[in-house]
Amino acid sequence: MDFLGYKNKRVIVSGCFSGMGEATARMLLELGAEVHGIDYKETQLKLASFNQVDLRDPAAIDAAIANIGGKVDALFNCAGLPQTSPPLDVMKVNYAGTRRVTEQVLPLMAEGGAIVSISSNGGLGWSRRMPVLMDLLSKSTYEEAVAWCEQHLDDVKEGYAFSKEAIIVWTMMSSTSLIKKGIRINCTMPGPTQTPMMSHFEAATQASVLDAAMQPSNRRSTPEEQASALVYLNSDAASFVNGVAFPVDGGFLGGVSTGQIDLSAMMGAPAK
Repeated sequence: MDFLGYKNKRVIVSGCFSGMGEATARMLLELGAEVHGIDYKETQLKLASFNQVDLRDPAAIDAAIANIGGKVDALFNCAGLPQTSPPLDVMKVNYAGTRRVTEQVLPLMAEGGAIVSISSNGGLGWSRRMPVLMDLLSKSTYEEAVAWCEQHLDDVKEGYAFSKEAIIVWTMMSSTSLIKKGIRINCTMPGPTQTPMMSHFEAATQASVLDAAMQPSNRRSTPEEQASALVYLNSDAASFVNGVAFPVDGGFLGGVSTGQIDLSAMMGAPAK
């Protein structure tokens, strides 16, 4: 039985060069999907097609999706920049570019289509900033979103956490209209994961903060563990899962929600 239902499905994976995106593309190939990749760097995987794209360039996004064309059954938004990159670049790639890719792919999707994006447990603060995030989401074009970010640098800050919060809220907002067309959209919230990007987090983040984010499992996930969640959410097996920000963090969110994990290290305050 093909429980996940990817055999002969046409899928797109952004960020397929390394990390979670590479693991996702490789897993989809093993499941029999026709995989088309887009990334800033060229992948070594044997994909059906690859388009080199800088998500900071909306015209390049549009051209890449046009090149792929045809019917698309599932989209995996895995491309992203860490907080060591310039904040506006982070917002362009992690939010505005991801949204632009999705909007270009949607006309290629029919009923039964599915979209998943990578957010982060670094975006857990989204509910406290809803008015600001909703103002950003109201900007309907890539250019308007970037202009908003340029005018709200105090909200954007380092870019990473805010971009991940925006992905969560955008996913929830989009889910109610897309499901009326039979298209689902979800996102994951990974905990610390051992990918090439981790060195950037280590350079920009105190070790105590990273250690706190690994509770209660006290280890980092693998790219394959994150890919499994992404592949599940876009599969036939998840046909009634929609608008979800899915924690893939070894129990971190559960521990926070029940007061079992002390966040003082992450908040820069002494433990009580």
